[in-house]
Amino acid sequence: MRVHRWSSWIRALAVGLDLLFAGLVVLAVAGALGRPTSSTVVAVVAGAGLLVVYASGRVTVRVHERSITEPRGAWWPDSAWIAALVVLWCVLLLVSPTALWVAFPLFLLQMHVLGPHRGPVAVAVTTAIVVVDGVTVVAPPGAPPLGFVLGPMLGAAVAVGVVLGFEALVRESAERQATVDELLEARELLADAEGERLVHEERERLAREIHDTLAQGFSAIELLLRAAGTSLARDDAERAAGHIERARELAGHSLDEARRFVRALAPPDLDDATLVGALERVARRYRARDLDVVVRTEGLPRPLPVPVETALLRIAQSALANVDRHAGAGHAEFVVDYTRDDVVLDVIDDGAGFDPTAVTPSGSPGGFGLPTMRSRARELGGSLALESSPGEGTVLTVTMPTAGPTPEHQ
Repeated sequence: MRVHRWSSWIRALAVGLDLLFAGLVVLAVAGALGRPTSSTVVAVVAGAGLLVVYASGRVTVRVHERSITEPRGAWWPDSAWIAALVVLWCVLLLVSPTALWVAFPLFLLQMHVLGPHRGPVAVAVTTAIVVVDGVTVVAPPGAPPLGFVLGPMLGAAVAVGVVLGFEALVRESAERQATVDELLEARELLADAEGERLVHEERERLAREIHDTLAQGFSAIELLLRAAGTSLARDDAERAAGHIERARELAGHSLDEARRFVRALAPPDLDDATLVGALERVARRYRARDLDVVVRTEGLPRPLPVPVETALLRIAQSALANVDRHAGAGHAEFVVDYTRDDVVLDVIDDGAGFDPTAVTPSGSPGGFGLPTMRSRARELGGSLALESSPGEGTVLTVTMPTAGPTPEHQ
C-alpha cells in the first residue's frame, strides 16, 4: 500500500539527492580540467554519462512510488541502473580524485534503490573502492592512511543508518495507516450490520403491531359482517344491524390504529388513560361481541413507563383475540397486580384450553401468537408464562419490570 502521507517528503529528499549528485559530478569533472587532454576528455565523457544514466534511471526506477513493503533490488532495472552508475563513477574516479565525494550520494541511492538487503552489500563494495583509491592514489606519499579508511567507512555507516531509519519510519506509518483502514472498514461493516439489524427489528415490530391491531380488527370485522349476512338471510334485520354497527365501531378503532402508525404515537387506548383504563376500553369492545370480559386490579394502580404499558396492552389485546377466536370462552379477565415491584398481568379465560406443548411455532394458525407476546416481554426485560390444559381454560401471565428494560435487554 502506498503511503501518500510521506510522498511529499520523499519527493523533497529525492530532489535534494539529485542536486547533490549532479553538483558533485560537475565538481569532479572540473577537478580533471587541469590534467592532460585525454584525462579531461575521459572525465567529461564519464561525467556526462553519469548524469544521463542517473536522469534516465530516475525516470524509470521510481522507488518512492512503490509500496514500502515491496521487495527491491531486482536485477532489472534496479540493480542494472546502480551497476551502470558505479562503473561510470569508477571511470571518472580514475581521472579525477575529487570524484571520491560522489560516493556519498551513491551510498544513499544504493540503499534507497536496492533496499535493506542488497543495499548494504553495494555500499560495502563502493566503500572498498573509495578506500583503495584514497589510500593508493589520493593520499600523499608517507601520509597515514587511517583517515582515508575511517572517513569512507563512517560516511557509509551514516548513509546506511539514515536510510534504514527513514524507511523504518515510513514502514511504521504504513502499518498504522493499514490498521486505521482496517478499523474504518470494520466500523463500516458494523454500521451496515447494525442498520440491517435495526431494519429487521423495526419490521418485526411493525409486523407485531399490525398483527395485534389491524389484522385482528379486520378479522373481527369479517366475522361480524359474515354474521350480519347470515342474519339477513334469516330475515333477522335487527340482529344484522347490530352486527354491522359493531363492525363499524371496530373499523373506526382500526382506523385510529392505522393513524397511530403514521404518527408513531402510543396506542389510542392509552391516550389520556392508564393501563387499567385502556384495558377497560378493550373489554367493552369484546363485551359488545358477547364475550364477558372484566378488569380487576390488585394493589394501588400506579403510572408505568409508556413502553411497558404499550407492551402489556398489546399482549392483552393479542391474548384476548386468541380467546375470542379459538377458546370458545364465555368469560375472561384481565388482572393487573401492582402489589410487587414488578407489574404482573394475568389474562384468564374459561375456554376449551389446550396443550401448550402442542402449540405451533407461530403460536396460532395464520398469526404470530405466543412467540410475538414473548418477544414483546423479553424486549423490555420481562417474561411470559402460560398455564393451560384441554377443558380447563387458560391463564397467561406477563411479568414486566416497571423501571424499563435492563441494559442487556435494550
